[in-house]
Amino acid sequence: MGKRRAAAENRRDAEFAAFTAGAAGRLLHAATLLAGDPEAADRLLTATLAHVYANWLTMRAEDPYERARSELVRRFAYRPWWRRPRGGTLDRLSGQERLIVVMRHFEGVAEEQTAAQLGLPVERVRAICARGTATLRSRPEGDDPAAAAAARAVAAAAARARRAPGETEPASEAAELAESSAVAP
Repeated sequence: MGKRRAAAENRRDAEFAAFTAGAAGRLLHAATLLAGDPEAADRLLTATLAHVYANWLTMRAEDPYERARSELVRRFAYRPWWRRPRGGTLDRLSGQERLIVVMRHFEGVAEEQTAAQLGLPVERVRAICARGTATLRSRPEGDDPAAAAAARAVAAAAARARRAPGETEPASEAAELAESSAVAP
């Protein structure tokens, strides 16, 4: 192997290690919310990071986190129906609702960008997100504290999205968000 190629691979390894050190926790949280099961989330994230690593040298000016999140979404959205998530804090949502709620409220992706990535009209993304949010806000089945915490987190994220830029967050919403994010997904 040539010196240039070896240097490029060493640089890729160092850059990718720094990227995963900073972003792996956030990506794992999104994968866990999507997959509903920690083992399935690990498999989903491992496949995603392997793809990003393989294409690292061709990413040039792209944002690596955006590329990893897009790959995570693609892998989740196009999996066979028998591998759809079961369990987790977002159990009451369908796969598409789960995907859109996670992208919109937990990852903060704009409606237009979500629609473009999923190949749906913006109005459809808005409707699915509203339906999923309403489902999570409705009374959770049973006394599942994780489902209640997810409902509070979605409500707080939706309230933040409705606020005007520069408007401060009320103390009660900040406390609810801190409480809901303290619960493990």
